[in-house]
Amino acid sequence: MSLKKPLLSEGDLSRLIEMAWEDRTPFEAILKNFHVDEPSLMRIMQENLKPSSYRLWRKRVKEKSVKHLKLRSSEIKRAYCPTQYKISR
Repeated sequence: MSLKKPLLSEGDLSRLIEMAWEDRTPFEAILKNFHVDEPSLMRIMQENLKPSSYRLWRKRVKEKSVKHLKLRSSEIKRAYCPTQYKISR
């Protein structure tokens, strides 16, 4: 069952698309942060990407078991690579 289409700011939409492209970000994290389920995310991606980019994204998602928490190894505890975000500390 799809949730109703959320109203996203331009910044939120950009972050949502970025998270969808990230291999290690599970759909459940996107649902928690943006209240967008997988079917709604597919629709958003299709509306905002070029057709060839959407097909490439769908192919990647189907091949990545880490996009679904239930299929993910229990040894993976992080959502992203430690070197992914270059935050000065």
